[in-house]
Amino acid sequence: MLPPSYQLPAAIVLVLGGLLACFLGYRLFRIVLAIYGFILGALFGSSLAAATNTAMLVAAAVVGGIVGAIVLLFAYFVGVALIGAGLGALVVNLVWTQVGGDPSPLVVILVAVLGAISALAFQRYVIIIGTSFGGAWTTIVGALAAMGDRSARAAARAGDVWVVSPFAPDASPQWILGVWLALGAIGTIAQLGFTGKEKKKKR
Repeated sequence: MLPPSYQLPAAIVLVLGGLLACFLGYRLFRIVLAIYGFILGALFGSSLAAATNTAMLVAAAVVGGIVGAIVLLFAYFVGVALIGAGLGALVVNLVWTQVGGDPSPLVVILVAVLGAISALAFQRYVIIIGTSFGGAWTTIVGALAAMGDRSARAAARAGDVWVVSPFAPDASPQWILGVWLALGAIGTIAQLGFTGKEKKKKR
């Protein structure tokens, strides 16, 4: 959890990183991996520091972010598998929020494993779909946090540092799912048609 004064810049980074992933995720995949590695590393690093010590909290987030970025940057295939696993887990959680309650950990793990295997088998398409919808989600989270959304603020103040999404079933506006699907679809179409095309090899 970052101090309040750092939450707006972090939200802006989420928006920019999300848009980059959504529309240029395949072409700039290594950069996208570094961005998401930094985010995950920062979350982990800040969770190890005392919440009352702002300087230590920020330093831990930065160091953890750098380590996370380096790990994902040099672990390309691991990054591809993680995108498939993360996308699978995200879909399961989103489906369950509509039904009510929390998904079984076994179901989440099973779908995440299937997502990881699929990602390695169909890399290009999984990378495009994963970065498009993952980037769209990140953009929405960052935009709402930047605009001072109550749910986002509540998530920022939560004691659990891993609560990076403010959209609990009882607090999530109904339109968010539609916006996410629409933005993710637009990003997917843009990448498949333009920015994510395979480069032709010169003879």
